[in-house]
Amino acid sequence: QVQLVESGGGLVQPGGSLRLSCAASGSIFPIYAMCWYRQAPGKQRESVAAITSAGSTNYVDSVKGRFTISRDNAKNTVYLQMNSLKPEDTAVYYCKLVRGTLPGTSAYWGQGTQVTVSS
Repeated sequence: QVQLVESGGGLVQPGGSLRLSCAASGSIFPIYAMCWYRQAPGKQRESVAAITSAGSTNYVDSVKGRFTISRDNAKNTVYLQMNSLKPEDTAVYYCKLVRGTLPGTSAYWGQGTQVTVSS
């Protein structure tokens, strides 16, 4: 069983910053990757950022240069530092853990945390 607990969401003004955290526990190893997704009202869920067990990262183009994904292996926690936030970043942000090794991986999701960017 895998548990993912997100925190750090909230209301922020345009241009502001937030840091999301996702703490993983349970049967989480081996971790292939940890990711952040988001879903805005009326839109499909989209991948925002990911970090592999090797430390490689990737980002959706719309957040490059503004968001940074990182992890603390000792705490089994992944972070998403979000700077220069825009109203279009408003969404529910979800943490995803991918467990296993290719090709046999399993995905687990957190409950989501709301991020609202508004003046």
